[in-house]
This record gives sequence, structure tokens and C-alpha cells, in this order.
Amino acid sequence: MESQFGVLLILVLVVASSGQESCTCATNKWTVCTKDVSGICTCTLVGSNHRVDCSTLTSKCLLMKAQMIPRKGKRFHRPHSGFLDNDGIYNPDCEDSGIFKARQCNQTDTCWCVNTAGVRRTEKGDKSLRCSELVRTSWIYIELKHKKMSSTFEDPEVANALKHLFQNRYKLHPKYIADVKYDSPFIQVRLSQNDFEKSDNDVDIADVAYYFEKDIKDNSIFHSNNTLKVSVNGQALDIEKILIYYVDEKPPEFSARRMIAGITAVVTVVTLTAVFGVTVLVILRWQRTRKYKKVEIKEMGEMRRPTLQLP
Repeated sequence: MESQFGVLLILVLVVASSGQESCTCATNKWTVCTKDVSGICTCTLVGSNHRVDCSTLTSKCLLMKAQMIPRKGKRFHRPHSGFLDNDGIYNPDCEDSGIFKARQCNQTDTCWCVNTAGVRRTEKGDKSLRCSELVRTSWIYIELKHKKMSSTFEDPEVANALKHLFQNRYKLHPKYIADVKYDSPFIQVRLSQNDFEKSDNDVDIADVAYYFEKDIKDNSIFHSNNTLKVSVNGQALDIEKILIYYVDEKPPEFSARRMIAGITAVVTVVTLTAVFGVTVLVILRWQRTRKYKKVEIKEMGEMRRPTLQLP
């Protein structure tokens, strides 16, 4: 009887252990998951008590925050190139819903305003900086470059493969995939999403772009057994470069200043070039005038020289 009880206990422990191992978040490896006695698996973000919905993508704001949490003495892997605004990754402030707060600040009390993708859209200021709203990123342009191949794909084949990828892997509704263009070896994917058409159940295009970027850079947010595989008609599409451009519903507030600065720089260069040209012309003219004067003086001297009287 005791032996039977021991075997039963071992089986229970094995089942419990296997159940614990299977309690993971398929869409976010940066989570801590536990299973209660009823078998319900609950996952929270690393370094916080924020509960994660593993049936969909985690918001970009929460993912960036998770990357800033120290882990075994090291930080999570950071993007090699970051975003095109060149600000890199930072520790963001997130709303309870997971979206970015309109104003972000660092430890030195330097603040700036961001869009729904967390990208800076204003000049940096101090704590007095105010951001009236969180401006939506309504367009995202993803530019890709694949490695050289012996043969190229057809445009519709690449478009269908990437549309299928975004719909199935990242749960993005096809209506948000505006276009896919292919000109070997370059690919452009355009995502479009406005506030009025996005429902609560729809994933945000900024989150999709972030997950996709991580996949391309071999730092997938999904678990290791869910690595990215892109194929076109059974042939692997090996992407080696990715750039992401963000377009907001309202223009960035620092664009005018930068434009003015650029125009000022151009005007300065043109002015200096003109001044230099005029100076060179004046010097050349002065040298020519001086030469002519010397010749004229010489000729006048020869004309005034007295004529010798012959005996």
C-alpha cells in the first residue's frame, strides 16, 4: 500500500512539474509565469507586477521598460541601431493600459514629448515641458533588404508572404497592411492605423513593428521555440537590414526649427561663397589695375625722356 502511495505521489509531482514548465507566455519571454492550483497560468512583466495578456502582443512601452530591468547583473539586449530618431532605448513611463505617457523624462530631469510609438517628436526641455496629447503614429514604413540570391522573387509572391506573416505571427488585421512593394533586394511594408478604426482588440502597428524589428535582429520577444522564419514559395527570405520610419497624424514640433536651422546653414554657406567670390574678383581687378598703372607710368616716362640733339 505504501509503495502504491509513493508511486502515486511521484506521478503527481511529475505532472505538477510538467505543468509548471508549460506555464509560459508564448508572446513575451520577458515575463514571470506561475500556475495556481486550478491550473490557470498567470504571467507578469519582469521587474513589475503588471499582468501580461499572452494571447496578444505586449505593448511596446512595457517591452522597453522590461529591457531596462537588470537581469543577472546585465541589462537586456539593446537594439544595435535603435530608432531613426537616434535617441535609442530609454526607460519609459507607461499608462496602466500599457501605452506611452505623452511626456517622458530621464533621471537628469530632461523631458520630451513622444508619439504612440514612443519616438520623440519635440525638442528636449526641463520638467516644465508640457505635452498636451499623445499624438498617434498613423503610418509606419518598414524598409527591408534581403541578402543576395541566385534568383529574385516576384512582387506578388513577396507581398503575399509578408502579409501572411504579419497576420498570423503578429495578429495584425489585414486592413492595416496598406501596401507591400518589392524591388530586389529591397522591400517596403507600409502599415496604416488611425484611432477611429482601431478597436480595443486590435494590436497596435507600433507594437507589431517593434516585435518584427526584434525578430529580424535575432532578439525575438517570442519564446526561443518560436523563431522567425520567412519564406517565399518555400525559399527562405533572409533579411539582413531593417529601417523603420514613423509618420504621425500631426507633424513633429521640432521640424520647423530644424528646417530653419538647415536653411540658415545653406544661406550662410551661399553668403560666404559669394563674399569669397567677390573678394577674389576685387583682388584680381586691383592687381590688373596696378599692372596697367605700372605700364602706363613706364610708357609716360619713356615719352618724356629728352631727345638727343645730333651735332
